[in-house]
Amino acid sequence: MEKNKYIRFDWAMKRMLRDKANYAVLEGLLTTLFKEKIVINRLLESESNQEDEFDKYNRVDILAENSKGELFIIEVQNNDEYAYFQRMLFGVSKLVTEYINRGEGYQNIKKIYSVNIVYFDLGQGKDYLYHGKTEFLGVNTGEVLNLSPFQRQKFNVDVVSELYPEYYILKVNDFHDNPTTPLEEWIYYLSTGDIRSDSTAAGLNEARKKLELAMMSKEELSAYYRHLDNTVILKDNIYTSRGEGMLEGRAMGRKEGMREGMREGMKKGRKEGRKEGLEEGMRKGREEGMVEGIEKGKKTILKDIVANLKLSGASVDFIMDVTGMTKEEVEGSLRQ
Repeated sequence: MEKNKYIRFDWAMKRMLRDKANYAVLEGLLTTLFKEKIVINRLLESESNQEDEFDKYNRVDILAENSKGELFIIEVQNNDEYAYFQRMLFGVSKLVTEYINRGEGYQNIKKIYSVNIVYFDLGQGKDYLYHGKTEFLGVNTGEVLNLSPFQRQKFNVDVVSELYPEYYILKVNDFHDNPTTPLEEWIYYLSTGDIRSDSTAAGLNEARKKLELAMMSKEELSAYYRHLDNTVILKDNIYTSRGEGMLEGRAMGRKEGMREGMREGMKKGRKEGRKEGLEEGMRKGREEGMVEGIEKGKKTILKDIVANLKLSGASVDFIMDVTGMTKEEVEGSLRQ
């Protein structure tokens, strides 16, 4: 099977899927994910999904409205971001306020779905698909708080959670099996950039026709390959710096842990027995030392990332966007 015949999904979202003629690809992904037919009426612009002058290649947002008036924010994140959960919340919260006019009743708040395609290890979990929604549980009874019959009729929903934003996280790098379901066929394409010849999931047939590399002009291919190179370079910088920082942090942690362990051990040993105290002190010292060492390692990671990006020609504003650092922190790191 020939690989890499198709354009990666994150690039397609930036350049191609915003075209109404290509909505079927995006509709296919949403239809497969939600297990119901999704029809996109239009794509919207929002403060939360505008691209800046640096054409951020680590984040891609599309904001779509379906035939029911519901909003879908689809985001691709290539590189590790420890506060990504909070950014999901921020993006949805912005949309809640952007798409209701001042003075309108709260019943006019639009339903929002946040679909996040992440290519890094977000949180701890072995699944490749996670779904989050809001429910209210009785503290004493454990029962789910339900809508009244009047509310169900008024809002045309069955449960409270349908009134609130919902989140979907697709951890595509955690899928390593042969696809056996339509969603897994999509995950396989998102992860590898390849569409299997036997895939039948909604939208993938349209992707075969619309997203072939052979359809791109020479200039488009050049820009596309630069995007791939930039993504690889940034990941390599982060992983290299992280590895070096973790090694340094562990070494410092072990050293600090031994010192703290001896102090704690001697103190407890005098009271409860030297052997027991030393063992407990060493354990506690290693834990506290590792935490301290890892924190120092994180600072080393950011410092190395800033230096590598600056050497590659990135501006201070771009480095701020990638790392989440302030301008003062970036400039201070460059002076060190």
